[in-house]
Amino acid sequence: MRSPTADPVMVVHGPEAFDAGDVGRLIDLLSPRQVLVAGVMARTAAEESGLMVVCTDERPSVVLAALSGRAFLVNRGKTPESGRIFGELVAGKLPGLVHVETSSGTVYCWNRGDVVLAEEIARLTGYALAPVASDETQREDVREIRGCLPGEAVFVNGIVIGTATAETVVLASEDGSLRPVSGLDPKPHGFEKLLRAGLPDIRRAWCKSGAVRRAPPGRGERARCRGRIAVIDHCGHTLYGELGEDVCGVLAVGDDTTAVCGHICSHSGIPVFGVVDGDGDGIVAPGYASGSVVVEVQIGRDDDVGQELAAVRDLETDSWEEWVEETLRVLGGRVRVVIDLRGG
Repeated sequence: MRSPTADPVMVVHGPEAFDAGDVGRLIDLLSPRQVLVAGVMARTAAEESGLMVVCTDERPSVVLAALSGRAFLVNRGKTPESGRIFGELVAGKLPGLVHVETSSGTVYCWNRGDVVLAEEIARLTGYALAPVASDETQREDVREIRGCLPGEAVFVNGIVIGTATAETVVLASEDGSLRPVSGLDPKPHGFEKLLRAGLPDIRRAWCKSGAVRRAPPGRGERARCRGRIAVIDHCGHTLYGELGEDVCGVLAVGDDTTAVCGHICSHSGIPVFGVVDGDGDGIVAPGYASGSVVVEVQIGRDDDVGQELAAVRDLETDSWEEWVEETLRVLGGRVRVVIDLRGG
């Protein structure tokens, strides 16, 4: 009889499952008909892995909800407990979910999901099978971010809003603003950047904690030296939407945004000109393509300098190196170069 795992789609969340070798191993064991990748850094890790997958920029719940056939989620949480919590969050948005959590070696069958599929995956992988139910109770104006490790960065919609001081961070939306209730050492500038785009729907916002990827980036051949310069201002998670074959470099504004753009573009060989002011949160392993330059603002904030450059500098160039030289001249003594990989 045909194996129940022959037809399902595997949906992979996060880079860790690729970096740890889980995805390749599960493909060999389960033979899914397709592998879909959810998330920005997962896409980077997937591209570096060389595996035959299809990358999306959507969240796992959105990807899974759009599938008409059988499917299962693969995740490797930073801890087994955070992995289980993540699966519960995804399951709360779906009628049922089969969740393979590689950090603990568990196949969770959430909310009466496809039991036959879950049992077969558990048999083929040797993982434990755990039928579970998600807790869907949630106040309309309050959001809990669970599974945090004290000291790590906390994100809302890709922007760091502070540092966790407890395992659960509680945020509240009230009076047209967003405030921390407990478990967070807030970063006022982070809240400012978040609210600049409008008050997020706290129930549906993308919230997470910890590094976006712990493994170092891959290194690729240098990309083209002429073309368009993409501008990414405090929203590194939008980078893939801006990258195209005509891009020869990236102007990144903000410490964490510069780090994320540098990490992603390292594999593609695309240099980054980063504008920072020294308030980074160490959310990703550093790495930059050849030709990259990072400057630290000495007077003012990276926001202002970055916006100025995006407004006054031509974002089409015949030479990335010449564009960088002229940009440094425009900035003059207002910045100091902290990373310079030109000629490297």
